[in-house]
Amino acid sequence: MLLSALRGAVGFLTRVRVSGDQADWRAFTDAPWAFPVVGAGVGLLLGALTALLHWVGLGGATGVLFLAVLLALLGIAHFEGVADLGDAVVVHGDAETRVEVLKDSDVGVGAVVALVLALLGTASVVGSLGALPARQVVAVVTAAEIGAKTAMAGIACLGTARHEGLGSQFTEWNGRRELGGVTLVALALWLPLLAVAPGPASVVTGAFLGALLGGGLLAYWANSLLAGVRGDIFGAVDVTGRLVGLYAAVAVARLLGAVGTGVAG
Repeated sequence: MLLSALRGAVGFLTRVRVSGDQADWRAFTDAPWAFPVVGAGVGLLLGALTALLHWVGLGGATGVLFLAVLLALLGIAHFEGVADLGDAVVVHGDAETRVEVLKDSDVGVGAVVALVLALLGTASVVGSLGALPARQVVAVVTAAEIGAKTAMAGIACLGTARHEGLGSQFTEWNGRRELGGVTLVALALWLPLLAVAPGPASVVTGAFLGALLGGGLLAYWANSLLAGVRGDIFGAVDVTGRLVGLYAAVAVARLLGAVGTGVAG
């Protein structure tokens, strides 16, 4: 069941081809702990790539290449969630009206603005990571990915779906008990990063907690706005959590440098 849940998680969260079937998907919907596990794998890959690109001196192009690999690895579905939520935010009306706009395939101004901010923000902050040591870059990107995926798992455990769909397949079977397991797994994946990364542990901590809180707050707000959990919220939480986590790490690093401790410790 563990391997089946992981196959289902990889198939859902990435574009990596796995020999999964409906049984794997069902196992995954019962195992929200798999969210941060896949996040750790994705984060290590993206972190190693980011460190390598900064090491060879690509500078600002690193952020663009990071986005290209991110989209190739995870697909566009999560950014599509950002766009759909952007349209739902700007429309006037109640939750039902916003949901109808969110489901509409037409792209509005809200979607364009939200998507541009998410893409530019991600590329910009990844470009700023070059000031950190290579191992810390890997740890920061990994911690942010774990935090973002943990926030997604939090939706699965605490959210309530209004209608049958992607969201309900998670929320129907999970609750606070499963959230405890998610928390233990996320901590077990994050804590070793503090030991292997050079420099202040607070930089890596900022990435993890920033992603977790950023994604969690967006989930809470979107759930209130739409009066329930939808699949689009999962994607928007992932993108937002990653973005906030990376910015939090850069902010902590710069703050420490400003007081004389140095970014690299």
